[in-house]
Amino acid sequence: MAHILGHDRSQRLLLPEAVDDYVGPDHPVRFVEAFVDGLDLEAAGFARVEPKVTGRPGYAPADLLKLSIYGYLDRVRSSRRLEAEAGRNLEVIWLLRHLQPDFKTIADFRRDNRHAFRQVFRAFVLLCRQLDLFGQELIAVDGTRIKAVNNKDRNFTRASLTRFIAQADARLADYLGRLDQGDAAEGRVGGSRTANLAEKIAAIRERRERHTAMLAELDRTGEDQISLTDPDSRAMAGHTKVAVGYNVQIAVDAKHKLIVEQDVRNQVLDLGLLAQTAGAAKEILGVEQIEAVADRGDFKSEDLEACEQAGIVAYVPRPQRGPAVRGGFFRKDEFRYDPDSDTYLCPAGQRLAPRYRSPRYRSRLRGLQKVDYCNPEACRACALRPRCTTKMARRVSRLENEAVLDRVAARLAAWPEILDQRRELVEHPFGSIKQWMNQGAFLMRGLEKVRAEFSLTALAYNLRRVLTILGVGPLLTAVQG
Repeated sequence: MAHILGHDRSQRLLLPEAVDDYVGPDHPVRFVEAFVDGLDLEAAGFARVEPKVTGRPGYAPADLLKLSIYGYLDRVRSSRRLEAEAGRNLEVIWLLRHLQPDFKTIADFRRDNRHAFRQVFRAFVLLCRQLDLFGQELIAVDGTRIKAVNNKDRNFTRASLTRFIAQADARLADYLGRLDQGDAAEGRVGGSRTANLAEKIAAIRERRERHTAMLAELDRTGEDQISLTDPDSRAMAGHTKVAVGYNVQIAVDAKHKLIVEQDVRNQVLDLGLLAQTAGAAKEILGVEQIEAVADRGDFKSEDLEACEQAGIVAYVPRPQRGPAVRGGFFRKDEFRYDPDSDTYLCPAGQRLAPRYRSPRYRSRLRGLQKVDYCNPEACRACALRPRCTTKMARRVSRLENEAVLDRVAARLAAWPEILDQRRELVEHPFGSIKQWMNQGAFLMRGLEKVRAEFSLTALAYNLRRVLTILGVGPLLTAVQG
């Protein structure tokens, strides 16, 4: 019995097959086309939406946007690979109607419209809100570091530049001293050793000049580090695996783990970003109040106070830090504050009263007043003093807005399992983006371009999640009807 044979490639067909037959009615590219066709691209900020009367015709921004969304959805981000897909991938051929833009056109489109992709992401978030895919009750906020197009050897901090200049000066002094002393024996045989020293001195001087110029640039701009390949990228915190990259912030809704809000910063730490991210998510969801949970990296008194004023009920664990923690003494949370008497109850059962108040103009406190509580008389005779302090008396400090922190701690004590829920919520999108979507590094350079790139990434993640939850049919009905 013969095997099943295909068609002869040179045979002409009487009735050619339509490309539309190769794309099923429930294929995701059909939604990509319908979604982009329903957008107001000019209002979103895309250039050349209306073609000019004169000049060579260009590609429609809608077609290039469809190609970009499809690429991120199908884990194809490179402009050169997208160019190849346009000529061989039937799904892309269907989507672009046989158009084959070259890689430079695709790259220029993403660069020139980098500010508009965020609006496309938000348009899909609003569609998800219309489809009731957000619980609108709890969001989890977190950040992750994604590698930039900048090697760690091409990133310099103020400390590393200063250290290199000092080392270069020491080496130059050593080489110049050896050069001055000379080597009579080497000189009699041609002076090759002296020539080698001269070359080393010239090379070190050249590198020292470059490092001095970079240090002067840091002094001029007020920055603390400089990157040569991608000037906007920054060296990340030491506990991460990313050497030089960007800080990606997301807010994830608890119902279906969809990303509500996202942003990319070149700020190394998450401090001060909670209120901005959660506030933007609350505005998009259109609710008066929402609960937000974050890890201890987001704990900042001013930020938590801003959350409370904006109607965001925050759950953030307080990090245990300070000289008492480093010394192995009683932590501050082991001293209970009594608001009625304005005193602290220490582990030994003694009352600590307010004694010292700092002036408001101290820059370190950012205009807040700090009050130190202590009880020197009780500390002198306390049996627990060796476990509490090495000084004459233990002081416990309290900022004037610390009642906000007390309320956060009380909420967290009543619902401790929310921290485990936070981890499940935020690790799902981050894990999917870095592992399944293979986007552990950015391809573009510059903060604005990187933001555009991650907007497409977050859009593709949300779209993939919604396709899994609802399927193509309900999405097409939502955008078409």
